[in-house]
Amino acid sequence: MSRSDKVNWSGEAVGTLALVGGGEWSDACQAFDRELLDAAGASEVVVLPTAAAFEHPERVAERATTYFEALGAKVRTLMVLRRSEAEDAKAVEFVRKAKAIYLSDGSPLHLRSVLKASALWEAILASYHAGGVLAASGAGATLVCDPMVDPRGGAYTVGLGVVQNLAVFPYHGSAADHLRDRSIDLLPKNAKLVGIDEHTALIRDPAGAWRTAGSGVVTVYTGRDTLEHRAGSAVSELEN
Repeated sequence: MSRSDKVNWSGEAVGTLALVGGGEWSDACQAFDRELLDAAGASEVVVLPTAAAFEHPERVAERATTYFEALGAKVRTLMVLRRSEAEDAKAVEFVRKAKAIYLSDGSPLHLRSVLKASALWEAILASYHAGGVLAASGAGATLVCDPMVDPRGGAYTVGLGVVQNLAVFPYHGSAADHLRDRSIDLLPKNAKLVGIDEHTALIRDPAGAWRTAGSGVVTVYTGRDTLEHRAGSAVSELEN
């Protein structure tokens, strides 16, 4: 049995999942990040700048530290930037015990190459299914769902499947029209597409209910038909 076959994690929600459209750790995100910290009962956030491995991940770490300290929380940054580092036993054990984990923005394809079928990804899932908070922004938000919007052209590839049959289009409000149209047109029939604006979160609670938070809009697509949800709105069409 391969590691990825051991457990099917795609069913019942147990922790809190936050899919952020990008622009994480800004003033417009403070309200929902405070709510996430409260939901986790956490005074420390584990930040993985993996997706930003080629974009000065040390700056991501500094920004996260400054931001969460202003919210009264500490940050533990794990510089897991290569595939081999996702098998490090100490990092894996630390993540498994974490109450709040945040995947930064960057390259979803690099993030997938590091995390897919890794011991670290299993630990992230274990934390989430033990009641923790898993937050992911931009690249992270599209990767943790399945299918995943491919940044090379707006078509689809395989994501990591925390939520199945849900595709996330980050930076939705500022995206190029041709990329957004391609993702709409190529969406698999059994999947839903959500466009999430920058500084905006789509949050699933432990009972499986979805809601929006932040300064922008979450747009749910059914073909070319759309439903827009602003902060505080329930997104009932995503519930099973």
